[in-house]
Amino acid sequence: MRARGIIGRDMAVDLGTANTLVYVRRKGVLLDEPSVVALNDTTGEVLAVGHEAKRMVGRTPDNITALRPLQDGVIADFEATEQMLRWFIQRVHRRRYFAKPRMVICVPSGITAVEQRAVKEAGYQAGARRVYIVEEPMAAAIGAGLPVHKATGNMVVDVGGGTTEVAVISLGGIVTSLSIRTAGDALDRAIVSWLKKEHALLLGERTAEEVKMTLGSAFPAHDERPGEIRGRDMVSGLPRTVEVTPAQLRQAIEEPLHAIVDAVRVTLDQTPPELAGDIMDRGIVLTGGGALLRGLDERLRHETGMPVHVAPDPLTSVAHGAGRCVEEFEALQQVLVADRRRR
Repeated sequence: MRARGIIGRDMAVDLGTANTLVYVRRKGVLLDEPSVVALNDTTGEVLAVGHEAKRMVGRTPDNITALRPLQDGVIADFEATEQMLRWFIQRVHRRRYFAKPRMVICVPSGITAVEQRAVKEAGYQAGARRVYIVEEPMAAAIGAGLPVHKATGNMVVDVGGGTTEVAVISLGGIVTSLSIRTAGDALDRAIVSWLKKEHALLLGERTAEEVKMTLGSAFPAHDERPGEIRGRDMVSGLPRTVEVTPAQLRQAIEEPLHAIVDAVRVTLDQTPPELAGDIMDRGIVLTGGGALLRGLDERLRHETGMPVHVAPDPLTSVAHGAGRCVEEFEALQQVLVADRRRR
């Protein structure tokens, strides 16, 4: 048993565009950090990863770059992703630098074979002895406690940072799914461009995210109050504050919101009638950070006529689902994408 411990505890990684969560077997989620890496451009060394690196975004001198190595759910910078993964593994394994765990990594369902291979390769380079892939909507459904192995239709909408995953799951497999590269980041960008156009105000991506979380909403509510947004005036170049109402912000993010609602509609349209009946009874489950956008469940309910529930802990649903795959490896092996690099 001791020897097995030395090999390294199996782990699941929710490698997200905005955040990376690491679940370690029998221990639960041990790490939840932003997917940001700060690099020294001169030497190429990693200066900070996660929360520390995120604090540097928009505040670095010329020789330091704080970047997000994943864009729209896929690897944009392979080396930075590999270094970030390695850093996260060492964080959870502490003194076990020779630990070689089995690793389950979550990927968007619309990912290409090349992109999937890049994720696996990053896992192997970061020190895993075997890498398995699980599709995000499947992991989200397992993490949200849906009975994925039963012959009933379960619909999950996972709104992450880079992608929105919509899938109907039955009998341990994805019956129909749609992955669009419109999610939390697109909402932030919409807020930035709207403020630029309407108020000639420049906003950083961190501030845009804060505005979305405090003032943003997808559906009108009774107790809406305007809020203040601070940015840089594009004309004078000086800091300036403007007052914005939640209704105006809804107008700002309408385009990406409509794309998310449309993806749900299209998936429902492609769902076999028997499974659509099940979804009508059981409802749609919302997971991911985007599920926390105020009124998104109301908006989907209004647009589709289906019951909509937000998962108990939407931010960690995918990580917990992938973690279940690690805990019950034999039972849940059928949901994993086969690994061809067997050794």
